[in-house]
Amino acid sequence: MVKGKNVVYFSVLLTLLLFSFVLSISLGQVSIPFKEVVKSLVGVNISKETWYYIILHFRLPKAITAILVGVGLSVSGLLMQTLFRNPLAGPYVLGLSSGSSLGVAFVILGAGVLPSVLSPFLISPYGIILASCLGSFAVLLLVLLVSNKLKDTMTILIVGLMFSSFTSAIVSILTYFSTASELQKFTFWSMGSLGNLTWLNISILTVCVCIGLILSLFSIKSLDALLLGENYAKSLGLNLKQSRKIIVFATSILAGSITAFAGPIAFVGLAVPHLSKLMFQTSNHKILFWSTILIGAIIMLFCDMISQMPGFDFTLPINAITSIFGAPIVIWLIVRRKSF
Repeated sequence: MVKGKNVVYFSVLLTLLLFSFVLSISLGQVSIPFKEVVKSLVGVNISKETWYYIILHFRLPKAITAILVGVGLSVSGLLMQTLFRNPLAGPYVLGLSSGSSLGVAFVILGAGVLPSVLSPFLISPYGIILASCLGSFAVLLLVLLVSNKLKDTMTILIVGLMFSSFTSAIVSILTYFSTASELQKFTFWSMGSLGNLTWLNISILTVCVCIGLILSLFSIKSLDALLLGENYAKSLGLNLKQSRKIIVFATSILAGSITAFAGPIAFVGLAVPHLSKLMFQTSNHKILFWSTILIGAIIMLFCDMISQMPGFDFTLPINAITSIFGAPIVIWLIVRRKSF
């Protein structure tokens, strides 16, 4: 009975994902009929060449990026919530977002002290992506080094929060000494964006997300064991240190690469795993892994549709839309926990 119910849920989610993917491409400042989008995606010629150009070079890359971001952040949120056994843990709890922000802040806000030869490259989109990757990678190395010497998983959470506070403080200092134009550029980056990615960028992001998902898939048994507590997991023969490293590394690849290419996007990784658990009423990670992937992709596509503001000539920041969606869920979770 439960298995049949899950099949129905997954079928509905897959259908909804396909529908929202095509709908996301059809909506925007230039409205493209739903049928024309379907035709272009299956390789049939459509009535207007400009529509095909918009779909291929703007709408399709953005929709694919939304799916990658939704999938990566949602799965990394699930990993962190299980590892720390904390329903309010998210993909950026290890300080990866703050590390990326610090790297970007050094490039954008510290542009005045950068070597004049390197400055044009570093303040370009590729330079910002590289700086974000390096910042996130630096925090990852520090977390892995510290976690190697710690036995308690919860201590790693505290260390991650301390790294986050430390990097945020440096960003605040850089912000204080920055010009108005530098602050504006950094603010725009911090709002997140699913657009402006080339097919090369999307290819790199796809590879990173796939590596993170494969590592997560191999961690499913470890995650199920960790739900019962670390001592019980050890009694089952689980190598806790190795499993912890793989989970942290998978989260770092997913959250770090997404932050580098799309900016820090809040609440999706925190809220989606809970939606998945509520829908399927299970703690089995074989089910939660795939359901989180589907729900995360759907949520990001719908958030992208809302941010495009169909019929208007402006686009809202994606981070604002995901926060409007995610914040009420987090508040509800806190109230629900306190009521028991």
